[in-house]
Amino acid sequence: MTGSGAAGERLITLSALCRELGRLEESDLLRWIAAEWVRPAARQPEPRFAAIDVARVRLIVELRDEMEVGEAAMPVVLSLLDQLYETRRQMRLVCARLERDGA
Repeated sequence: MTGSGAAGERLITLSALCRELGRLEESDLLRWIAAEWVRPAARQPEPRFAAIDVARVRLIVELRDEMEVGEAAMPVVLSLLDQLYETRRQMRLVCARLERDGA
């Protein structure tokens, strides 16, 4: 069911992730992997997912089911969210440096 990833992080299998979420079909998740919306931490012998991957899958399920984002719009929405998260990460680094430098 699980294995270990980088630094001993526990990984969850594709089937276990689908069971955990309940409203996700394996075929959907495999399609998302093929579209590179989700990048499993490990791919051999079968896809295995780290906590960050599981969070992304949950996000995609929420966007699809609760916000009714369609397959055609999903890549744009995910790209925009990725850009937002990266900008937030960079801002935290800038703020930390400013605090450290006494500005």
